[in-house]
Amino acid sequence: MQTADSPYRRTMTTIDLNSDVGESFGRWVLGDDATILTSVTSANVACGFHAGDATTIRETCAHAVANGVVIGAHPGYRDLAGFGRRFIDMDPGELADDVVYQIGALEALAKACGGSIRYVKPHGALYNATVHHQAQADAVVAAVRSYDASLPVLGLPGSELLRAVDVAGMRAVPEAFADRGYTPKATLVPRSREGALIADPQVVAERVLQMVVDGSVQAVDGSRVAISAESVCVHGDSPGAVEMALQVRAILADAGVTVVAFA
Repeated sequence: MQTADSPYRRTMTTIDLNSDVGESFGRWVLGDDATILTSVTSANVACGFHAGDATTIRETCAHAVANGVVIGAHPGYRDLAGFGRRFIDMDPGELADDVVYQIGALEALAKACGGSIRYVKPHGALYNATVHHQAQADAVVAAVRSYDASLPVLGLPGSELLRAVDVAGMRAVPEAFADRGYTPKATLVPRSREGALIADPQVVAERVLQMVVDGSVQAVDGSRVAISAESVCVHGDSPGAVEMALQVRAILADAGVTVVAFA
């Protein structure tokens, strides 16, 4: 937490906080969606391919609507066993169809709760693939554009995904990650490597403040890399995710930063 005379208090800005939710499946419970949705402003809701069943998805959408949280589609590879964290070399046309299918399924369940989809953010390995894999990035964008070209797309700054969104004339939303380590090239440290995950809520909060106010973050090698983001993600399945979100909100409020949905 910053002190009363902190220089950060003189900086006024806004930021969106998003979280991956709706990822429980049947009797397997992952994360505390109901609670974290009281702290974030945007919800990346699983669409059933990497995680989430129909009841879980509907209930998550209902919690989001009740808390005034914007609902976004979080499509991934068809990979329940691997939680969508394994790359799949798919035909671009089939990938686009899978993304449209997932957006449509979530839209129906959100509508049943009085909500609607306001943006799209790929999940897991698909998200990571679209950083450098042009064909898959183009497929995701083609899917969103065919469904509703007005939907913004979240992605990593400098990624093929956001490049494709720009080329399509759609809204690209650059995103940063509160609880993930960064490489010196401003990409995410793979989950299999040391430094990929950050578990201390206070450290997470301080990193987010630096991202928002200074536009930078410390990489795993100690260097500082530039970060430009309209939204910051706190993963709903991270240990201590609820406390992370609370401390992030607190430190941002103390710095005069307004937390508000981008969509």
